[in-house]
Amino acid sequence: MPVRFQSTSRPEQADAPASIRVWDWGVRTFHWLLAASVTGALATGFIDAKWLFDTHVVFGTGIATLVVLRIVWGFSGSTYARFSSFLPRPYALLTHARDLAGQNADHYVGHNPVGALMILALLAGLAGLIVTGVIVMAGVFKEGPLAAFTTFAQGRTAKEFHEALAFGLIGLIALHVCGIVIESLRTRENLVRAMLTGVKRYRPDAIAAPSVKARPFVATGIAAFILVPAAVAVIRLSQLLPLGVPVAPLDSAYAKECKACHAPHHPSLASETVWTAIMGNLSDHFGDNASLDPHVAATLTTYLTANSAEHWDTNAANRLRRSSATEPLRITATEGWKSIHRNIPNAVFKRNMVGGKLNCTNCHADAETGHFAPRAIHIRKEKATP
Repeated sequence: MPVRFQSTSRPEQADAPASIRVWDWGVRTFHWLLAASVTGALATGFIDAKWLFDTHVVFGTGIATLVVLRIVWGFSGSTYARFSSFLPRPYALLTHARDLAGQNADHYVGHNPVGALMILALLAGLAGLIVTGVIVMAGVFKEGPLAAFTTFAQGRTAKEFHEALAFGLIGLIALHVCGIVIESLRTRENLVRAMLTGVKRYRPDAIAAPSVKARPFVATGIAAFILVPAAVAVIRLSQLLPLGVPVAPLDSAYAKECKACHAPHHPSLASETVWTAIMGNLSDHFGDNASLDPHVAATLTTYLTANSAEHWDTNAANRLRRSSATEPLRITATEGWKSIHRNIPNAVFKRNMVGGKLNCTNCHADAETGHFAPRAIHIRKEKATP
C-alpha cells in the first residue's frame, strides 16, 4: 500500500535528496511514442484522403503495439510504472477529488488517484479504437485479420463507434493536458519536464509506493510471447478470402465489348435490375447504339446479373447498388458514387489521363477486381508538355 516518505533527518539538512527518479525509460518512451502515434492517427483519420489510409493503419498498428507493451510493463516495470502503484481505489479517488476541490490534496510521487483514473481511461479508449478500427478495416475495406468474418454492415456500425471513440479520445486528451497544467501549478512541479527526464522534486510529505525493481528481461519475454504469435496470426488471417468478395476475373467477352467505348464497369457496381435494364435496351445506350448479337447480349446479361451488387459485400457494391431516382441507370448519378467522389473536383475528371467519370481503371488500379481498395487509388496527372 502507498506510504509516505519518512526522513530520519530534517528536510533542511544538506543530505536530504533534492530529487527522486520516478518515471523509468519504459514509461517515458511509451508516453512520447504514444503521443506521436495518436497525433498521427487522429490527423490521418480526420483528413478525408484515401491516400492516407495506409499511413493511418500504420499509426494504429503502432498504437496497438505500444498499448500491449505498456500493459506488460505495467506488471514488470519499476515502481511507478506498475499498475499496482497507482490503481485508484474508489474511496481514495473520491477523497482526493474532494481534497483537490478544497485545495488541500495530498501530493503523490507517482500518479495521484485522479491522474491514474485518466491513464486507465486513455488506455481503455485506445483499446476500443484498436478493436473498432480492425472491424472497420475488415467490414468496409475488406482487409485485415477479420476480413473473412466481417460483413460490410458490421464494419459500418464499427465505423460509427470508431469515430465516436476518436472524439472521446480528443476530449480525454484535452482533460489530460488541463490536468497536467493544473497539477503543475498546484505542486509547483514541471510535470512535462518530469516525463522527459524521469525525475521529480523530492517532497518528504509525498505519498510513495513500495519500491519494486524493473524486470526488463521478463518483460521482453512476455512481450515477444504475445506479439510474435499475434503478428503471425494477423498475417495468416489477412490472407484468407474476404467475406463477400468473390475472386473471379472480369469476363473477357464483357470487357472486350465495353472497352470499345469506355473502361468496363465491374458488375458489382450496379444492381441486377439496373444491369437487366441496360442490357435490354442497348440500341439506346445512353444516346448511342451499342447493340450486340442476341446470343452475346444474353450471355453478358447472365454474367452481369449473377455478379451484380447484390452478390458482393464491398464498400462500392453496398453504396452504389441504390439507383438514382432521376437517372436510375447511370452509376455516376447514384448518391453513393457522388459521396465517394465528393472531394474530387470536376476538373480532375476532365484530365486526358483520367478520361472522365466512366473510366474507373484510370484511377483505381484494382477496378476490374471490384475491390476498390484505398491504396489502389492513383489519380493520374497530366503529362508535362516537352
